[in-house]
Amino acid sequence: MPIPLIIDTDPGVDDTVALVLALQSPEADVRAVTVSFGNVGIEKTFANARRVLALAGRPDIPVAAGAARPLVHEQEEWAPEWHGADGLGGRSAEFPEPVAADPRFAVALMADVLREATEPVTIISIGPLTNTALLLATHPDMTAKIGRIVAMAGSLGAGNTRGVAEFNVYADPEAAHRVLNQADVPVTMVPLDITMRTLADGDWISELTASGPRCATLAGVIAGYRKAFNERYGIDAVALHDALAVLEAVLPGTLRTTALPIRVACDLGPARGATVADRRPDAAGPPVHVALDADTDAVLAEMARRLRTLR
Repeated sequence: MPIPLIIDTDPGVDDTVALVLALQSPEADVRAVTVSFGNVGIEKTFANARRVLALAGRPDIPVAAGAARPLVHEQEEWAPEWHGADGLGGRSAEFPEPVAADPRFAVALMADVLREATEPVTIISIGPLTNTALLLATHPDMTAKIGRIVAMAGSLGAGNTRGVAEFNVYADPEAAHRVLNQADVPVTMVPLDITMRTLADGDWISELTASGPRCATLAGVIAGYRKAFNERYGIDAVALHDALAVLEAVLPGTLRTTALPIRVACDLGPARGATVADRRPDAAGPPVHVALDADTDAVLAEMARRLRTLR
């Protein structure tokens, strides 16, 4: 039976790939897409999510806008240099017209999906965790309906934004702390430690381009992201961070995890947004299943196989 999913996102190049990956996975029953601020402002991320659903031919899936800003402090860093001013690498005009918007607030849509579900729902959080944190805080009666939360979030090593933080956590550390430090719902965290080791190279992108016109549109979105990645890291490849979280959600066990309590630095200093694991045997706090290993070649091949069915 397909896994019921809510995807919370902020498209974003890698979010776009991740959304298509979920929509092209037979194990996935995507029941809602919810959107927050993140890579760019919410007016753009919301339109982009609806454009991706149009590209995939899925106007039936409700898509709702949620948080326009973090829970507490203003967002200090955006990512247009990675995702383009429009969030789609400057390619938004190449997408079909966005599907219709659902009028509900994102958290209300999430709660409605959970309320109507007869089996556990997986929430995939691949942007700032603000909407997911709000859901947990305002609808505690719905937590029993959540099978698990799979979040592309954090890093136990180097970050990819200011200081030591990963972008999604840095965008709203207080929300990340709320999600990662609760015992009501199992959480799988997919950090930079594994996403930065799973790199799609030029051949991978070329094969996607050659798979059909809609795949070519998807590959075109990656082009600017690939250039920025090369300029930052000196590698002609890209880390499609969010797609790893989606693959783990639809094929549980794809990524090998270690259970660790995680604390998020919510101060205003240079470590803001850091995700710190307590590795002591007697460490207190709810364990987070942190994905730290995988067969990266197999992961990339499986992602490519599914994406190329878009044609």
